Amino acid sequence: MTLLLWGPSLWASPDWQLTWRNLVAHTDEHEGTRRDFLYYATAGAGAVAAGAAVWPLVNQMNPSADVLALAAIRVDVADVEPGTQITVLWQGKPVFIRRRTESEIEAARAVDMGDLIDGNDRNDNKPDLPATDENRALDENGEWLVMLGVCTHLGCVPLGDGAGEFGGWFCPCHGSHYDTAGRIRKGPAPENLLVPVARFDGETELVIGKENA
Repeated sequence: MTLLLWGPSLWASPDWQLTWRNLVAHTDEHEGTRRDFLYYATAGAGAVAAGAAVWPLVNQMNPSADVLALAAIRVDVADVEPGTQITVLWQGKPVFIRRRTESEIEAARAVDMGDLIDGNDRNDNKPDLPATDENRALDENGEWLVMLGVCTHLGCVPLGDGAGEFGGWFCPCHGSHYDTAGRIRKGPAPENLLVPVARFDGETELVIGKENA
C-alpha cells in the first residue's frame, strides 16, 4: 500500500505541480468563460432595453395617421411674386413652390442634358421622362416649379432663392448644388429634387397630392 503524505516532499514532486497548475488553469478558464457570458448577456439585455426605449421616440417622429390621411392640400398662390417662393407642409414634408423669373427659366432650359448628374425628370406628374426643364415645370410656360424641399442625399432641407453655384438651391449639409429647375448639378445627392403630384385648379389655387374621390 502506498501512502500519500501532504508536505514539502509532495509539493516538490514535478507530477503534483503539473497537476495543480492544470487544475488552477482550468478553474481560471471556467471563471473567464462565465464572466464573458455574463458580460455579453448583460450587454445584450442592455441593447434590447435601449432599443425598446428609443423605438417610441422614433415612432413619434413619423407622420401621424391624420397627416398621412391628408392626401392633398390646396394652396393659394395669388400673392407669390415672380422670383420668390413659399414653403408649405404636405404629409410631413416641406414643399417648395417657386414662381420663376424669365432669366431662371432661360438658364434652366439652356442646360445641356449631357451635363446632368440625374437624367430622369423625377416628376410624378410625368414619370420617367428626360430631365428637361419643360418636363419638370408645372405649367407650359415654365413659370411655376413645385418640388419636395428634401435633399436627395440625406434628407436635409436645401436653401433656396438662388443659392448654390447654379442659382437654384443648395444643401449646406454636404454640399449638394441644384440648378433653377431643381436638378442636381454638383455634390453627393444622386437625384434631382422630387416633383410631387400637383396641378392648378383655377388660376391661383394649387392642389398638391391626389384628392380623395
